[in-house]
Amino acid sequence: MGVLRKLNKIMTKRVLSAVIGAPLLLFLTWLGGWYLALLVVGLALLALREFLRIGQLTSFGRRPIITIVYCCIWLLFFLCGQYDWLLPLAALWMIVVFGWYALMYPNVTFNEAAFNFIALFYPVAPFTFLYFLRGLQDGIYWCFYLFLLVWITDTGAFFIGNAWGKHKLAPRVSPNKSIEGSIGGLIFALIFGIVFWWVTQEGTLIAIMLLSILTSVVSQIGDLFESSLKRMAGIKDSGKMIPGHGGILDRFDSFLFALPLVYFAIILGLVG
Repeated sequence: MGVLRKLNKIMTKRVLSAVIGAPLLLFLTWLGGWYLALLVVGLALLALREFLRIGQLTSFGRRPIITIVYCCIWLLFFLCGQYDWLLPLAALWMIVVFGWYALMYPNVTFNEAAFNFIALFYPVAPFTFLYFLRGLQDGIYWCFYLFLLVWITDTGAFFIGNAWGKHKLAPRVSPNKSIEGSIGGLIFALIFGIVFWWVTQEGTLIAIMLLSILTSVVSQIGDLFESSLKRMAGIKDSGKMIPGHGGILDRFDSFLFALPLVYFAIILGLVG
């Protein structure tokens, strides 16, 4: 009975977080502009905090101050609308981090330098693609497409995996995930892509189908990547920000990989 009560409590927290968090995310995305920009910066900083905590637990991020300062500067340029500076600043970050490694070697290890280098490109920069995606023509449709596709992929993988999952997908990273569940997530995503095209007439049917499958695959890779970080650090959740779900990285791990993919697929004209 104690286990059942604990499980019920966890599920209640998850449902409440989803009921409150998902509509808020969708609403601020719909508003766009400064509302979405501030949301993006807030999420990026919270995710960075969790990522650096993982680094400290694994001894890869013992001196995170330089990373925190640089990422804040990078996000400040984003917030001020200086988008042309984002790529040069990202390139400069490589020089800063690995120059620091070269000058401080062997007191600074390569793993520590690499972890700090990744910090800008994994939990921070991908969030900004939500803002850029929203700014495209019909961007609100594509944002909702991305949100729903990732959520539907997770849902499909969960139910199909629980019903028919027998073969482990990545047992050392996430023992509960199965190959059957992963395929189920892909099928659900494909069906959603077809419905999205039928409702919105955005792009061509074949292109949307291919994008839906690829985005589903990439979102699952993002989930596994974040799980591997937690395994490395020996923790269950990246944080406690979202009751029942864990941290920001736990909730947005799939989106961080999928956002750039969808954005570039659209601006490169790959959706037709």
